[in-house]
Amino acid sequence: MNNPKELLARNFATAGQDAAQASKPSLYSGPDSSYDLAFADPEFLLHPELRSVRMQLELLKPEMIQREENIESTIVMFGSARILPADVAQQHLTAAESLPEGAARDQAVRKAKSQVAMSRYYEEARAFAGMVTTHSAQLQSPIYVVTGGGPGVMEAGNRGAFEVGGKSIGLNIVLPHEQEPNPYITPRLCFQFHYFALRKMHFLMRSVALVCFPGGFGTLDELFEALTLMQTGKCRKRPVLLFGREFWSKLVDFDHLVDTGMISPEDVNLFRYVETAQEAWDTLRNVYGLGKPEDSACGW
Repeated sequence: MNNPKELLARNFATAGQDAAQASKPSLYSGPDSSYDLAFADPEFLLHPELRSVRMQLELLKPEMIQREENIESTIVMFGSARILPADVAQQHLTAAESLPEGAARDQAVRKAKSQVAMSRYYEEARAFAGMVTTHSAQLQSPIYVVTGGGPGVMEAGNRGAFEVGGKSIGLNIVLPHEQEPNPYITPRLCFQFHYFALRKMHFLMRSVALVCFPGGFGTLDELFEALTLMQTGKCRKRPVLLFGREFWSKLVDFDHLVDTGMISPEDVNLFRYVETAQEAWDTLRNVYGLGKPEDSACGW
């Protein structure tokens, strides 16, 4: 045989090759035809009975691509989509203060001042992501920042990694209102989800730490699912850092949960408060460590 590579040649065409070559005969090219290959037929794949297949695909696509990119360890950053960069928040305040005197101006100024105060979390998230990306680049297995892929704190996380020349991951989700992933995510690592449950699973699969900034219902959902999995032993424990003690202690009275017996006293050790990016990084590096997560750490 002249070409030894032929010994390794495929005996059958790949699914992709068949899909590219398949064409409908004219008699079966109409809208009512079922002649399409099943795996190349979007209408068929979106059928309600194919939900289990679609869920498996949402599990496999991000998993396979991250394996191809040799991503083993991540730090997940949760937080509100509504928190603005400091310069943008200041612009809103300036615009509000220029409005004519009256109730509308007062309301606009109050809102803008709140945005300015909360914008510090955007800047801390941005700085923290930069620190993680820069310092972990020297590790045998770098640690990658993961966010929900949207605006606000999520954008800050991806932006911080981008600004120091690193890669980061965005796990975006389809929502009823129009939204797009932020522009700082590594395109190869920007994923879109239909199922919230699978998206949250991917947040945890490779995570060595969770860093949670102020946020609303979505942030609380993500935080408390992670805490519940660790509390119940369904998922191995890892550092959970809550940015901003004042915000979180006012939002959730953990002492009241202990006093009323709703959680055990030791459950409050599942997380700790931090105030700055440097404190968060020092905590993870010096107190908790940043070991490589074990394969299938959460048992999924």
